[in-house]
Amino acid sequence: MSDNSFGRLLRVTTWGESHGPALGCVIDGAPPRIALAESDIQHWLDQRKPGSSRFVTQRREPDSVKILSGVFEGETTGTPIMLMIENVDQRSKDYGDIKDKFRPGHADYTYWAKYGIRDYRGGGRSSARETAARVAAGAVARKVLSHILGPGVTIRGALVQIGEKSIDYANWNWAGTTQNPFWCPDPKMAMEWEDYLDGIRKAGSSVGAVVEVHASGIPAGLGEPIYGKLDAELAAAMMSINAVKGVEIGAGFAAARLSGEQNADEMRRDEDGRPRFRSNHAGGILGGISSGQDIVVRFAVKPTSSILNPRETIDRFGSETEIATKGRHDPCVGIRAVPVGEAMMALVLADHLLRHRGQVGGFRAGFDRR
Repeated sequence: MSDNSFGRLLRVTTWGESHGPALGCVIDGAPPRIALAESDIQHWLDQRKPGSSRFVTQRREPDSVKILSGVFEGETTGTPIMLMIENVDQRSKDYGDIKDKFRPGHADYTYWAKYGIRDYRGGGRSSARETAARVAAGAVARKVLSHILGPGVTIRGALVQIGEKSIDYANWNWAGTTQNPFWCPDPKMAMEWEDYLDGIRKAGSSVGAVVEVHASGIPAGLGEPIYGKLDAELAAAMMSINAVKGVEIGAGFAAARLSGEQNADEMRRDEDGRPRFRSNHAGGILGGISSGQDIVVRFAVKPTSSILNPRETIDRFGSETEIATKGRHDPCVGIRAVPVGEAMMALVLADHLLRHRGQVGGFRAGFDRR
């Protein structure tokens, strides 16, 4: 099995390579009679596409999506939805010097060790270019969520750390994430990041980042108590994103420093009889099942492995050598990971929503929303 598919009832298969003619995905299991147009998908792709600022790769891809199947007269038909995004700005010649060399920190060696062949043009299938297909699929998942749950579902992400520079959570402002090139909710830190990343970029180096994704309006009850835990599948989804090396749910690793009293999300009852939590250290998931609070996931993205500064490596013949990667690369790939994290959140939640509906039906009256 090559594992190019994920999800159970809402199943997504992505296809294509960084420098191939096109890439895309097939989405199977989307319910019928959901309004869907290319513009619904393009909105989210435009947030991820390269070349949007000097802080991301300058590869100029319009990322225009085409719906090839599964939609008739503006509505989903219940059959597989196939989406295609053409590649139009490949520069394969930039990679000619490294076709026999393995880039440190990249998937070059492991792909070659596994398959005995690799597409050295931008990393082929291992390139973050593949995530465009995920964002397109995530747009469909958002439509599924709003179709079943209504317009109250919101999924949004933010960049909370670049290198050693973290935001001040006291300054958090969701509106600010669309007003700077970093998806940063702290306007003061966004300005500091500009000078910081300019220096990283001019030095020919790169730096890592931390992304935080929130989902609001998700009812209590999604997820399974053992092997289909919602937090486990969200963690797996985020870890599948290129360059992600760690995932936290809610307080995450910081919970290890708390006492039981501090970590427990105490509960009271609202006037309407629904539970009201006094904190959300659990990140909206208890025992693998959503609690109705905001679902909060955080993931760490390593520094971009493709950098201009020479690094020591070996080639496929076993000889020691040096490598410096040419071409157009992100000084901080975490910036464009924000819409990808949102997409993966949407896909996991939509899949679990369909699974819940198939097993249980609806949601318990009085405990359906938070």
